[in-house]
Amino acid sequence: MVYQLNKSISFPDPHLGEEDGLLAIGGDLSVDRLLLAYSNGIFPWYAFRDEIIQWWCPMQRFVIFPDKIHISHSMRTLFNKGRYRITFNRAFPEVIRQCGKLREDMEGAWLGPEIIEAYTKLHEQGFAVSVDVWDDQRLVGGLYGVVIGRCFFGESMFSLVPSASKMALIYLANLLQQVGGVMIDCQFETPHLKTMGGEYISYEEYMKYVRMR
Repeated sequence: MVYQLNKSISFPDPHLGEEDGLLAIGGDLSVDRLLLAYSNGIFPWYAFRDEIIQWWCPMQRFVIFPDKIHISHSMRTLFNKGRYRITFNRAFPEVIRQCGKLREDMEGAWLGPEIIEAYTKLHEQGFAVSVDVWDDQRLVGGLYGVVIGRCFFGESMFSLVPSASKMALIYLANLLQQVGGVMIDCQFETPHLKTMGGEYISYEEYMKYVRMR
């Protein structure tokens, strides 16, 4: 069943959603609602511009565990060359704008002004972060997402040069290992993420990691 949200900052039990994970529609993208959503494994999604907000919570979750990320020989070689510089949280506004720019005409992945504004507010409060990949002074790739507790909830990534987003993800996994992070939520499976160690776990197991402090 798909629920219609109102002004009250609450969500139905995630187990009551549709089989594909669609749980609710409507509501808003306030900081409080977003934090409540991610704390319960729920995330917003716009199917396309001008559509109502959709809230998803699949019962099978596609994740990467930082200590199990797969780094191919070609990626190790690229890192060792030292051509690209990677930073953390140095270019959040630019990263999210680039993610939106590359997805302007992609159905199922629209990242418009309302999303950008909402996640920028999360960033200003310390809950949304970016990984930034540079070629000299040019931003050529990166990713952004939400951090709650010991988990990173990935939202979007982009590459202007080959493998830049993979570099950002590997950097993120290594950083999480250093600070005690336990899980990267990938939201949906892609071939790109599967080759890097993505795997499915149940919602119940997933929530055990989300609740870790």
